[in-house]
Amino acid sequence: MDASNWEPEISKSTILTIVYFWHERCPWCFRFNPILEEVAEEYRGKVKFAKLNVLASSSNQEIANNFGVMSTPTLLFLCRGRPVGQAVGLMSKEDLERGLNDMLARYKGCLSQSTELRPTYIV
Repeated sequence: MDASNWEPEISKSTILTIVYFWHERCPWCFRFNPILEEVAEEYRGKVKFAKLNVLASSSNQEIANNFGVMSTPTLLFLCRGRPVGQAVGLMSKEDLERGLNDMLARYKGCLSQSTELRPTYIV
């Protein structure tokens, strides 16, 4: 995933979406990748997972900056493109699953309580 498909894949997603901000020079990211992939497989259908390489383009860096991502690895939990949680740094599979279960429990009412995101206009 990259900035070119952020809008349809992330902002318009109707299920809890987790964006994994990483880059190829991050040693912790390489340690975290297998954990994340295993959990993503276990939660398939319940949660949408996406990976965004923050160093792949200036547009990807801009997305990371807009969400306040200052280090990698970072997981950003989103509901209809809006941040509802964040986890920074390497974590165990158990900690990741605990966080996911918590977010899923809180996310149930997210769609019914949220409003559509609209572009901001400068007047």
